[in-house]
Parts: sequence; C-alpha cells; structure tokens
Amino acid sequence: MDAMQFGVFTVSDVTPDPTTGQTPSENRRIKDILTIAKHTEEVGLDVFALGEHHNPPFFSSSPTTTLGYIAATTERLLLSTATTLITTNDPVKIAEDFAMLQHVADGRVDLMLGRGNTGPVYPWFGQDIREGIPLAIENYALLHRLWREDFVDWQGKYRTPLQGFQSTPRPLDGVAPFVWHGSIRSPEIAEQAAYYGDGFFANNIFWPKEHYQQLVGYYRQRFEHYGHGTPEQAIVGLGGQVFMRASSQDAVSEFRPYFDNAPVYGHGPSLEDFSEMTPLTVGSPQQVIDRYAGMREHYGDYQRQLFLIDHAGLPLKTVLEQLDLLGGEVVPVLRKELARNRAADVPDAPTHANRLAAREASRATADAASEPTAMEV
Repeated sequence: MDAMQFGVFTVSDVTPDPTTGQTPSENRRIKDILTIAKHTEEVGLDVFALGEHHNPPFFSSSPTTTLGYIAATTERLLLSTATTLITTNDPVKIAEDFAMLQHVADGRVDLMLGRGNTGPVYPWFGQDIREGIPLAIENYALLHRLWREDFVDWQGKYRTPLQGFQSTPRPLDGVAPFVWHGSIRSPEIAEQAAYYGDGFFANNIFWPKEHYQQLVGYYRQRFEHYGHGTPEQAIVGLGGQVFMRASSQDAVSEFRPYFDNAPVYGHGPSLEDFSEMTPLTVGSPQQVIDRYAGMREHYGDYQRQLFLIDHAGLPLKTVLEQLDLLGGEVVPVLRKELARNRAADVPDAPTHANRLAAREASRATADAASEPTAMEV
C-alpha cells in the first residue's frame, strides 16, 4: 500500500495553442482528456482528478459523467475531482452522484470540495457569492450526514428542509467517499477539514509557499485540536505544475509561449518570476525531482501530490509525453525520496480499501472490548 499517491489534475480549459493559433473543439478536448486519463494509469500514476466549471473556456460541467466513463476504461486509477462546487451544487445531488460513482468504479473514488473561483456561477445556481463560506459549511454538514445516516431530518438556511430523507444509492460498503477540502486562501475551509477529520488540499500553484504553509500548518493544528490525531497524522494533499524536457533550456523555450498566454496567469509575471514564487517547475526531470522532493521540508509528510500538465493549449502529444516523463523518470524517484525517513505513524494515502479495513478493525476492537471477561462470567 503506497504511503503517497501521485497523479494529475486538469482544469478542463479549452484554450488556443499559441504556437499554431488553433483552438480544439470541445468534443476534441473532451476526448483528449479521456485519453490523458487512461494514459495516467498506463504510466503507473495513481490519481486522475477533474475540475468543475460552468463557463467557457472550460468544458467540465459534469465531472461524474466523465469520471464514470474513465472508470470503465481503467482498472486501478483513483478518480477524483478538482473541484466539486459545494456552494452551488445541491448536497443531496452530490451525495447521490458520488455514491453512484463509487459503485460503478468499485470504490476508486474520492472528491475534493471547494467554493470555486468564478463569481458569476453563484447566481446561475440561485446563490449569493457573499454567502460562499456559510454555504460551504452548511452544505457539507448535510452531505456528511447523508452519507452516514440512513434517514436524515434536516433544516438549514440555504435549501428546503428534509424529513426522513434517504439518499440512494447508499455509499459502497457503507463507507463514504473520502473528502478533500480544497482551498487557496480560506482558513475557514482548513478549519472545516480539520473538524471532520477529512483531508486538506492546498492547490499550491498560484502563490508563494509561505502562504500555503500557513494554511496547512493551521489545518494540522486544528486536526489535533478536534481529537483526530497528532498534527503529523493530518491528511494533506498538494497541487503542482511542471513542464519537462531532457534539457531545461528546451523546456523553457517550448513552454514559454503557453505560459505567456495561459488563461489564468498569462500576461502577468514572467515565467522566471512565477517559477521562483510558486512550485511551477519548467526544466529537466531531475529539476522536478529536486523541487518536489523538497516539499516535505515545507509542509511535512503528506499523502497526495497532483500535477497540472495539460493546460494553456498544450497539444495532446505533448501532454502524453509529460505523462511518460512523470511515470518513467520522476514519480518512481519521488516515491522513494518521500518514503525515506517517513514517520511510522504518518497515515498512508486514503483509499476505499484501507478505510474499509480500518472500520472493520475498529469494530473488531469494540466487539472484543464488549465481550464479558472470565471474571464477569
């Protein structure tokens, strides 16, 4: 069982290739994502995560539909989201969709909840962006119960009440999908993750490490405060960005036009400045290894590392080559480096199988404790 999971995430942008001026159709980009996901498994990575957006230039308005297809074309790949919008989705629908995906994928499912970074989405779904944090807190409180209680009575501020409601299907084996709470700026979300003993995912691709160190450190402290374990036992995931070629000069010259025109940070800081301020690493595989092997010094032992590799109009052939480098040269070394001197009490990365085993072990311990002793008999 791997202590860490490595994979890729996509934001599903449909972006012109700045070197050719050509923009793929939505259909082409969707089919390319399916190819990328399958190749993620083929090169030996663990996780494929898909974002959720409801506006151009992004296509992924229905991640579970896409992930359901990917489940059928893969065998061991863990399917996740990056992000599922807890603010504008009905928690009842999230409960249903991801429990269904659990069954379809034989448990190879978790999800990352977040508020999203596109303000207009809120009114499209009947919500107010000024209520973003309270929405996230209330909606997850309901979602958490829907997966753990057979019949739920509920009354809150943001949706109609429920009486004796049961979401279907029930979670696979009675084990709810593992939840990561994703945030780039909100201590309230780190607090929420800690309160429930869930995972905290720091996207870690936009700002200097000191910002994310504060968020992760706060989450670890609050995880202990709520009695889930030591700070070192909290479940942490990190995002990252890489572009690789055998020579670092080739990587920089090839990636620069994509960086300069990227939909999120294009026409802003230079590639060099952005690489210095954030984990974006454009260079040789060894440079990526060196950079990401050092993440533990900043954040402690963690459980999941996802890389963004398919954005900004990069052609499919190039993305598949990046996956080949990740799976062939980078991740095998990072697995060894990040396993070295890892404390024995740091939890392994969460999977359905190990969470099911933990539940059964806990039940067995409780049953043994409740059996009468010889003195009592």
